[in-house]
Amino acid sequence: MTLNIEEEYALDLGVDYEGTARLVIDRVLESEKCPYEAEVNLLLVSDEEIHRMNREFRQIDRSTDVLSFPQVEYPSPADFSWAEEHEADCFDPDSGELVLGDIVVSLDHVKEQAAQYGHGCRREFAFLIAHSMLHLLGYDHMEAREAAVMEKKQADILDSLGIRRQPSEE
Repeated sequence: MTLNIEEEYALDLGVDYEGTARLVIDRVLESEKCPYEAEVNLLLVSDEEIHRMNREFRQIDRSTDVLSFPQVEYPSPADFSWAEEHEADCFDPDSGELVLGDIVVSLDHVKEQAAQYGHGCRREFAFLIAHSMLHLLGYDHMEAREAAVMEKKQADILDSLGIRRQPSEE
């Protein structure tokens, strides 16, 4: 798996951003039975920058915790058969990896939400990566049933990694 990380905002939350992201992304790909090596881009930004991006790309004029920009459209979540049929659009010609898309995380939101929910910054960061990865694999939460599926998958992924809502985890 290729993980391209760009830290546009240097906020030290005591989290190994790359190590945690790799761990969570690998587990999501494993749990969703992705048959390919994959590529993900991760951008770490401030609230100000994610606000700008949210306004520009989603026409929503406020900051948010995470944005997901999927590269692949799935007929149903994690149905990788579509990728094979559209190889030129989905795979990096040099590496042969399935290009899943971009994740943008607001580090300010990570800090705020960790405090709000009473758990560590690593857990919050891992949650946002898991959440966004599921979006990159075609999951959504617009309807209650979809939200329930995503919530269960997120919880299962983090639990399987031992990343729980415990203030002492950092």
